[in-house]
Amino acid sequence: MKRYDIIALLLVIYLAVMAYFGRGMLLSGNYREYFSIIGVTLLVIFILRWAMKRREKIREERRKKQDASERRTLRNDNIS
Repeated sequence: MKRYDIIALLLVIYLAVMAYFGRGMLLSGNYREYFSIIGVTLLVIFILRWAMKRREKIREERRKKQDASERRTLRNDNIS
């Protein structure tokens, strides 16, 4: 499991716990506020996951490009 998946899972678990503790708001009739807070928080968690996944992909591509460049340099040094 990737790091961004673990962080997103932990945040969703945290949200579930906070939603449980905030159920008094739901019981008092504030349905719209209760569910909008949960919805916005889920949206933020998924945007964070997407950004972290994208950053990891860019980092991996940069690492591959650097490794290929180093291999070419080593190959050229051996030929000379």
